[in-house]
Amino acid sequence: MEHQEFCPPWLIPMLRADYFVPCRYHGDANKSECNMYCLDCCGNSLCSYCLTHHRDHRIVQIRRSSYHNVVRVNEIQRFLDITCVQTYIINSAKILFLNERPQPRLGKGVTNHCEICGRSLVDACFRFCSLGCKLGGMKRGDPELSFTQRTKHGRDGYEPDEPLTPKKARRSHLFNQLINTHIFNYTVYGQNGHSDMSFSSPSGDETATNMSPGTPPIYNHRNSSLRKGIPRRAPF
Repeated sequence: MEHQEFCPPWLIPMLRADYFVPCRYHGDANKSECNMYCLDCCGNSLCSYCLTHHRDHRIVQIRRSSYHNVVRVNEIQRFLDITCVQTYIINSAKILFLNERPQPRLGKGVTNHCEICGRSLVDACFRFCSLGCKLGGMKRGDPELSFTQRTKHGRDGYEPDEPLTPKKARRSHLFNQLINTHIFNYTVYGQNGHSDMSFSSPSGDETATNMSPGTPPIYNHRNSSLRKGIPRRAPF
């Protein structure tokens, strides 16, 4: 397939597909415009009714912004490295454009622009305004550009979650052991260091465990009326 060495086999068909047109299979149905694309079939755009034939396939939804096709970042970045492509916030969602958007003239004070179509870029850390423009930069032979996702160790594929190392596991086990020991000591000896647990059995042998709390301190009712804040009745 054309330029397959630069990108996944589904990228160029996805960029060239026609979107927001009536589905040729479900055109008579309500809301049958084609705004989906199947990354596994690499065919034409799909409508919502076509998805029943693409179960368990990788599907992305194409949206429209200023008459241009866009895709949400959280959908496409699972399958593609979008580094160096300008992203935008539209309707509280981060998106990027599929194809180039040539700009007749740059605005005043613009110092950063797309290397392919000349579109002005908002952030200087980006080099391209769309996925198609990044693909054009890769065709020029830039070795720093790639659509392949890589892990921290430089291997292809998704970045795995950080595993729980044996050192972290030992620390976690020791911490839980200290917490359980502290709770046990507090339950057995209380705050004053005296045991509130008595050991007795129905037969009189001191073998069974009785978890009943200790005897509370004797409360002096005579001094209760002298406590601060309690009104005292005037003498007759």
